[in-house]
Amino acid sequence: MVSLKSHPPIDPTLPTWIADLQHSAAAALADLSMPSPKLEEWRYVDLGFDVGTFGMAAKGQPSSLDIPFRSEVGALAVTDGGIAELVNELPTGVSFGSVRRSGEDYVAERFGAGIPGGRDVFTAIHQAFADDGAFLHISSGTAVAEPFTLEISATQSGMISLPHLTVVVEDNAEASAIVYFTSEEDVEAVVLSQVEVTIGKNSHFKLTVVQQWGDKTRAVADVAYTMADNATGTFTEIGLGGAYSRIRFDAKLVGNGSHMEIVGAYFGDSDQVLDYRYFLDHIGVGTTSNMFLKGAVEDDAESVFTGMIRIEEGAQKANAHQTNRNLILSDGASAQSVPNLEILANDVRCGHGSTMGPLDKDQRYYLMSRGLDKAQADRLQVKGFFEEALVKVPHQQIRDELRIAINDKFVAAQSEGRV
Repeated sequence: MVSLKSHPPIDPTLPTWIADLQHSAAAALADLSMPSPKLEEWRYVDLGFDVGTFGMAAKGQPSSLDIPFRSEVGALAVTDGGIAELVNELPTGVSFGSVRRSGEDYVAERFGAGIPGGRDVFTAIHQAFADDGAFLHISSGTAVAEPFTLEISATQSGMISLPHLTVVVEDNAEASAIVYFTSEEDVEAVVLSQVEVTIGKNSHFKLTVVQQWGDKTRAVADVAYTMADNATGTFTEIGLGGAYSRIRFDAKLVGNGSHMEIVGAYFGDSDQVLDYRYFLDHIGVGTTSNMFLKGAVEDDAESVFTGMIRIEEGAQKANAHQTNRNLILSDGASAQSVPNLEILANDVRCGHGSTMGPLDKDQRYYLMSRGLDKAQADRLQVKGFFEEALVKVPHQQIRDELRIAINDKFVAAQSEGRV
């Protein structure tokens, strides 16, 4: 084990830019503690755990991460340290592999740049101790039709995992990725993940994240997009598990005409806490964004959504909308939804909205009048509620598995009399 309050051990094989990030974050970590719900960015949640009680694998010990890659456009194997290595060729113009051992020229200036290492104790731990990760680099003019698919699994109880993915999409390029986060039910781990995406001019990158953590795993994820002129970013998150599962998403629409599309669907049961914090910063002229999230909670589960769309003074002609809708399926469940706008420009179109409530009794009555029993009617309502979000998932090939996973959660609760 290594102390979270100490500087990471000096590793002479580390690139200088990683070592500098580590020591800067470690210095910030010394003054940080677990976040309090009194802080705006952590309002509505009581974390109920202390990351300092978890350990971290020292050098030479087995990694707490298992990272199998499942990709139609390039298979990768995993070393003992949990680092992916290419075992067959990728398409021309694509690089995928270890941040530490290759790709330094175009990763060094971006690694850690979009997610400040001293923002909170979790980002500081990640940048102080994560000395590697995977990168995906798409060269200018390259288009990859099939998605890269990555599964990251936490495997050791009592340990902290630090998965990191840096994506660089150069100008006039296109690619996409699906990332699965998983753990077994008995793995009581903390996973602090970071995903950084930089999208060049006239380029498009789609990322879908599916979180299927076990009920004892706590996960805190940071995702950051930066977009150039006429770039299009798509981010989709499907939240289906975890004792505590949080995503902070930041998008900087720097380039003129850039666009961000966000889709989300989450379903909490038992005493899960699903926590979403989204920040979109419109900087360039004529930027657009659309955020659409739907969630449901049952048993004693809680969901939290806070969204902030900021339109900078120079971001004229911006067009931005955010929507969050929630189903509360049990008396003990709760949802918080707080969309926000901060508008500094005077020629914009912006809107936001949120709803929360139980299943519609009138719809239930109508469906039962057409021959369905109560359980079937409620099941159809839940299915229809999520379908509006699931049809927006950009990777069509996984929509059916997501429908099944969401339906199974509700059917299990029905069969056990929990809803």
